[in-house]
Amino acid sequence: MKSIISSLFALSLLSSFTITAHQCHFPAIFNFGDSNSDTGGLSAAFGQAGPPHGSSFFGSPAGRYCDGRLVIDFIAESLELPYLSAFLDSVGSNFSHGANFATAGSPIRALNSTLRQSGFSPFSLDVQFVQFSNFHDRSQTVRSRGGIYTTILPEADSFSKALYTFDIGQNDLTAGYFAKKTVEQLETYDVPEIISQFKTAVTNIYAQGGRYFWIHNTGPIGCLPYVIEWFPLQASEFDSHGCASSLNQLAQRFNNALKQAVIELKASLSEAAFTYVDVYSAKHELFVHAQGHGFKRSLVSCCGHGGKYNYNKHIGCGKKVVVKGKEIYVGKPCDEPNKAVVWDGVHFTQAANKFIFDKIATGLSMACHRH
Repeated sequence: MKSIISSLFALSLLSSFTITAHQCHFPAIFNFGDSNSDTGGLSAAFGQAGPPHGSSFFGSPAGRYCDGRLVIDFIAESLELPYLSAFLDSVGSNFSHGANFATAGSPIRALNSTLRQSGFSPFSLDVQFVQFSNFHDRSQTVRSRGGIYTTILPEADSFSKALYTFDIGQNDLTAGYFAKKTVEQLETYDVPEIISQFKTAVTNIYAQGGRYFWIHNTGPIGCLPYVIEWFPLQASEFDSHGCASSLNQLAQRFNNALKQAVIELKASLSEAAFTYVDVYSAKHELFVHAQGHGFKRSLVSCCGHGGKYNYNKHIGCGKKVVVKGKEIYVGKPCDEPNKAVVWDGVHFTQAANKFIFDKIATGLSMACHRH
């Protein structure tokens, strides 16, 4: 807790200085990532995430694997921008203030498997960049036709003034873990290649005019039920809070490599402003001191079925099963989603996302400054 407070205090001091000098204004957000920031991409491509997703805020499913808003939604609210439409969603989308290329299950590095085989999305970060590049060019061609296109597509200068947000990497780590690779193998062989591909994507976006980069590190994957439940772990492998120590250490090693990559990108891309955002600390704080922050459930899912964590990979949130010829709704949400940290064994609740956003929000006031 001390480290979070001290880092945030330093951030707030810098922020108070820059606000008086130049308040950041971003006309658009272009987001790249996985389910932590997917506002409808996977739902558009492979079928909608059904109820009770969206029940706490939108009133119905809204393409998010959550009961409500994600951190990216709170970022958009803070910047007084509309919620981001998913690039893959052709129904009712408005891209005048940016686009979201994230899809649930996306890794940085492409995986040689289908969504049905592994649960991981085919829209890896390199694919998301291709989608962005196409959008960058085609949006201006279509916008020049006039009419409604001028209201639903971004202005040309939005691309150089926009905030480019990233929340991706978790699936690369869990994919390796599910493939039974050791933490040492992942750290030695996989992480360097994953980080290299991340740097390539950012460099390519810079070449297309992107200048302001907001980069989330990855969270404590060892505290998520779907990861813990995948393989039975020995009691000695858990810390005092019930999280898998080795997996959290892997996440931290990945984050160290990501932070170093951001330093290198900052040095090589001289016109860009980079903000490395420590969401790991905010999420870990929430798991470790959930009750102190008003939460009743930390590791136990709000929406799910069975087991120690109210999670079953075969019977997920919102699912129904047939028992003696009768369909029974088993993936029910808990009575107080706003008191739970984990929504469905994989993703955070809206309340947890708000907590995380509040811990990092101060940095948005400096995200346009090269420092």
